[in-house]
Amino acid sequence: MNKHADSIDAAILDRIRSGQKDRVWTPQDFLDLGSRVAVDKALSRNCKKDFIRRAGRGLYHQPRNHPALGSIGPSYDAMQDLVQRKAGGDVFPTGAHAANVLGLSDQVPMRSWHLTTGPSRRICSGKSEIVLRHVSPRFVSTKNPKSAQVILALRWIGKRGVDDDVISKLRRNLSPADRAALPADAANAPAWIADIFHRIAKDTTAA
Repeated sequence: MNKHADSIDAAILDRIRSGQKDRVWTPQDFLDLGSRVAVDKALSRNCKKDFIRRAGRGLYHQPRNHPALGSIGPSYDAMQDLVQRKAGGDVFPTGAHAANVLGLSDQVPMRSWHLTTGPSRRICSGKSEIVLRHVSPRFVSTKNPKSAQVILALRWIGKRGVDDDVISKLRRNLSPADRAALPADAANAPAWIADIFHRIAKDTTAA
């Protein structure tokens, strides 16, 4: 390997190691160091030496290992940052995760599934696959972030799955401020969820 290649390899590795620890990098992050061809070859060489690892086509990250699982891919936060940079969309927990946080479900959600306002895509991460599914920005563009969480949770549960017990849990688990914000955010929700928003806000006494 010539000195020029050594220099690019070292410069890329230095930038990755001195940057955010869990960041997912793309070739575009290094084009100031050399041509696209030179950068791609340098990234490939660093991968072969296991200095960095692939998180999908054109995606790279520092090696991460779990005591029980072994080699693991980027974290949820790292993927959120990546999508915001690369796809121009925000990332949100799935409806299952939202339902769990709101106390509506005991199901432990799979962290490899996420919702995004950007395009749907699949990103290979080690032996697993991260799936990003598009969600309409309308549902998550609420003034109060908690309202968006309720919309995602109720969409996951489904209209037939929402009963008085679910509504009572939401009244109990949402703060007075979050309950009061629901009517203003009802326009972002499907009609049947908008009705539930008004029902929860109307009776602010915890069940």
